[in-house]
Amino acid sequence: MKNHRLKIIFVLLLGILLPAFTHAQKFYPDDPLWEDPDRLPIPIPERQELSSDYDLYENSFKNPGGTEQVKAQNVNTLGEVPDSSWFTNRIGRNPMSIEDLVRGPNDGKAPDTSGPITIITSKRQGITRGFTIQDSKGDVYFLKFDPPGYPQLTTSAEVISTKFFYAFGYNVPENYITFIKREQLRIGPDARVPISKSQSRQMTEEDIDEVWHLVPQTSDGRIQAMASRLIPGEILGQFRYYGTRPDDSNDIFLHQNRRDLRGLCVFASWLNNEEVQLSNTLDAFIAQNEKGYVKHYMLDFSSTLGSGNARPKSRRAGNEYFVEFPPILKSAYTLGLWDRPWRKIPYPNYPSIGRFEAAYFDPPNWKTEYPNPAFLKMENEDAFWATKIVMRFSNEMIRAIVQTGQLIDKEAENYLVETLIQRKEKIVNYYLSQLNPLDEFLLTKTSTNRVDFKNLGLEAGLSKEASYQYQWYSFDNIKMTQLSIGDSALSSSASIEIPDSSSEYLMLRINTISPNQPNWKKNVDIYLKNDAEMKIVGIDREN
Repeated sequence: MKNHRLKIIFVLLLGILLPAFTHAQKFYPDDPLWEDPDRLPIPIPERQELSSDYDLYENSFKNPGGTEQVKAQNVNTLGEVPDSSWFTNRIGRNPMSIEDLVRGPNDGKAPDTSGPITIITSKRQGITRGFTIQDSKGDVYFLKFDPPGYPQLTTSAEVISTKFFYAFGYNVPENYITFIKREQLRIGPDARVPISKSQSRQMTEEDIDEVWHLVPQTSDGRIQAMASRLIPGEILGQFRYYGTRPDDSNDIFLHQNRRDLRGLCVFASWLNNEEVQLSNTLDAFIAQNEKGYVKHYMLDFSSTLGSGNARPKSRRAGNEYFVEFPPILKSAYTLGLWDRPWRKIPYPNYPSIGRFEAAYFDPPNWKTEYPNPAFLKMENEDAFWATKIVMRFSNEMIRAIVQTGQLIDKEAENYLVETLIQRKEKIVNYYLSQLNPLDEFLLTKTSTNRVDFKNLGLEAGLSKEASYQYQWYSFDNIKMTQLSIGDSALSSSASIEIPDSSSEYLMLRINTISPNQPNWKKNVDIYLKNDAEMKIVGIDREN
């Protein structure tokens, strides 16, 4: 009887106290967060072997990301992506010099080609071949070569795109362009050549010669190679663009609902990286004493820009999925009289560039090789986040990164730079027209405190003029309700005075009025913590 009474008392207390402990509120004292605590120590997960073929099938004929549409989950109260095991804010939040961009993820430890190079194993997939090598300093690299007839096509594209994706914020390998002579190569004692998935044989000098005679050579008999340094940590396999990894307790956000993976669609479209898929991902366990955390990498950028890895990119790439029924049925219904428009796109003849253009590029209709669950979930807010990062790249920066590809044909190099600039302008023009493009809110504390901001749409030249309809509110952080302060007003400048108020939080709602930009009227709500320090703690955008 006594125990029964204790249980009743406990339940009653729980019913009284639990709501107080679990009461939701919009802002907390540490908002906005700029670091996601997803690197807490965990035991090493099992290595997972995932099927690329099944990934293609599943994403082409099923919908593994589901039909529910929710806002991105891994964002702070400002709508930004905090640093995590997936993403690190670089050019989007912190200035990067030309030197920073050119260096990228590389720490300067390119392969030592001053002495012998030992081949550990060989890669024989596709037309292009490669080796895993160890230089004289003991560092391990994966070597890739250009396809026959297309010098610099693959190796230069991979190095250039690696620099861009690093600057965006993603984890990528260290990739270097290097030059190798035949006489430098040595066969390691355990070097094997794969015959099938389960069989291999000892490597011979003839295997090296076979590769050497296939790939393009420089005038002095060297081969340009892309050397990718071994990623640190214990390799755990790949990650999917949906769901979570069940044996990683730090992986709590559904991948299709991560803004850094949704917004990746914008970056991929800019660089024409249509192979954003399972096969080009990697999870690595970073040990910290007896435990560690999982770090998530993007890799293999050999099918970016105009390169299709083993050849110039196909005309379909970026324009249509590998399996897409509407155009297939349309072509069949018209008995082939209707032809896909992308088949007629003209491309200049630059062997080192391949097929890459800007005239027909259409950002919202650009496609990966097959559907990507995170890309299918991308909303205007996700695209806006990524577009702001794309805008950070000046023409000078773009040229400097392209020059890291060391393209010999300077006319081709200039074409690549101009094409990237034109594709960037299309991305900016489209996505900044989908919502209210106000950003970079700043508190200016003077005799009359105010909120200053920038209209990214005006800066991009999407309109020549704009005015700002605004309304102040007191905001209840617990009830999440607002009460208007005064009347709405109109400002002709990107600066709005803060009213006197005793409210703990204030909310400023802005609608932008500009000719030919109807979506700029969508709400942007800015939240201020109204205390002695006064700071901006939140931004909500109408999608």
